[in-house]
Amino acid sequence: MDVINEELQKYAELHTSDESDLLKKINRETHAHVLMPRMLSGHLQGRVLAMISYMIKADRILEIGTYTGYSALCLAEGLNNGGKLITIDINEELEQKVKGNFAHVKDKIEYRIGNAKQIIPTLNETFDLVFIDADKSSYSHYFDLVIDKVRPGGFILADNVLWSGKVLSKNPDADTRAIIAFNEKVQRSSQVENVLLPIRDGIMIIRKLSL
Repeated sequence: MDVINEELQKYAELHTSDESDLLKKINRETHAHVLMPRMLSGHLQGRVLAMISYMIKADRILEIGTYTGYSALCLAEGLNNGGKLITIDINEELEQKVKGNFAHVKDKIEYRIGNAKQIIPTLNETFDLVFIDADKSSYSHYFDLVIDKVRPGGFILADNVLWSGKVLSKNPDADTRAIIAFNEKVQRSSQVENVLLPIRDGIMIIRKLSL
């Protein structure tokens, strides 16, 4: 999944602020007990998410794809006092584990189980930041669902936009085609400006323009 040299990845992590004890625990337990642990954001990407959240000074954040809660906790670090993060995941099997991980910040994080495509239209919120990290086939649809809920000057982050380098494949599979279509959709959009960063598996940073 990582797109940079493993030695450089380790060097970058060694020169990045450490994870909290809770995040280290979630990292260990996810890799030990949960299927597909590479879905977890991890140390370097987690610190990037936290740093962006601090920079934006967000009041409202939406996350699509909770998994074990690592990225939500990172994003919630930068919330203003009284701020709220809504995170949505369809996997009921992880619910109790995730609720335990959120126990100390349950006043900041609203955790919803269900289909994000159905939940997002019901949200009467304006978001400073949205993080998309769910089923790759729906990335373009998620973008359409959230763009009008992001304030002008607000941000959307999309994970896995390099898809282990498969975006360069000459014979891409369905998920890869969906990621390529999303990247091209964002690149063509007159509503945003964007930069694709080769961090871990690729993060697209998208800023909504004031039109």
